[in-house]
Amino acid sequence: MAKVTIDGRTIEVADGTTILQAARMIGPDVAPPTMCYYSKLKTSGGYCRTCLVEVSKGSEKDPRPMPKLVASCRTTVMDGMEVKNNTSEKVGDARKGVVEFLLLNHPLDCPVCDQAGECHLQDLSYEHGSAKTRTDFERRTFDKIDIGPYVQLHMNRCILCYRCVKTADQVTDGRVHGVINRGDHAEISTYIEKAIDNDFSGNVIDVCPVGALTDKTFRFKSRVWFTKPVNAHRNCEKCSGKVVLWYKGEDVLRVTGRKDQWGEVEEFICNTCRFEKKQTNDWTIEGPRQVSRHSVISANHYEVFKKPRELTINTIKPLESGEGNK
Repeated sequence: MAKVTIDGRTIEVADGTTILQAARMIGPDVAPPTMCYYSKLKTSGGYCRTCLVEVSKGSEKDPRPMPKLVASCRTTVMDGMEVKNNTSEKVGDARKGVVEFLLLNHPLDCPVCDQAGECHLQDLSYEHGSAKTRTDFERRTFDKIDIGPYVQLHMNRCILCYRCVKTADQVTDGRVHGVINRGDHAEISTYIEKAIDNDFSGNVIDVCPVGALTDKTFRFKSRVWFTKPVNAHRNCEKCSGKVVLWYKGEDVLRVTGRKDQWGEVEEFICNTCRFEKKQTNDWTIEGPRQVSRHSVISANHYEVFKKPRELTINTIKPLESGEGNK
């Protein structure tokens, strides 16, 4: 076991725990943001650099600070380590630079993007980004390609976090897409424009932190904050069958996996549940989905409906003299 202090709060964790994992154990107020790390995927993390932190004390044996900011998702804790995240000016400046870099080629098409309202890049930009940009160069653009009947690829929005590649590699039977080319020409693409049609291929939509991979069956049907998320389940031979149904009126517009407080799916679901079961009678409804209050999706969503107190003649109090203007 090792004791680590993050932003003045100490926790004891097992050896081999990363700084990011330890921070998440303390709470979301000290946990660094992430764009590429995904706890459900092996070898994820280390690409986006948004989780950089300052190690002001290496350990009890060697109290010297680390000379540079380190990626918290890849750095393991040591006994006596002291870490600064929100309390470090260096981290704040570095994170602004990272956000600026991620937005360098992003089209900023949030008004027409289906990911708006649940986009991690939007949250990152709002919380850690800068209001200005320092580049006058033309943004990179890519031609649209068809990668299958269910998933829409918008490479212009991609930040190359590799989540979808690792999901296809570790969850599906056979990966048919990956990163091709190098440098500013690098892009997500299928091999010789092969369609992505694996039984679990729809999970690349859930893991994508931006609007690069979206659900074709949901595109342009509704803004996410106009829908009502409901937990539901069914007996499925391929997956757990535990999903979230997104209603608009009586219609199920889309089906997604359930996500935790870090925006990561709890269990991957199959394409049958995601794309082919969009009738209420296909599911057993559990109840309204708990939505974080910081999310725009939570607007006008209430989990508990209290019956209003009945108004009777005994509860009516006549106005006293002079109270008419109060």
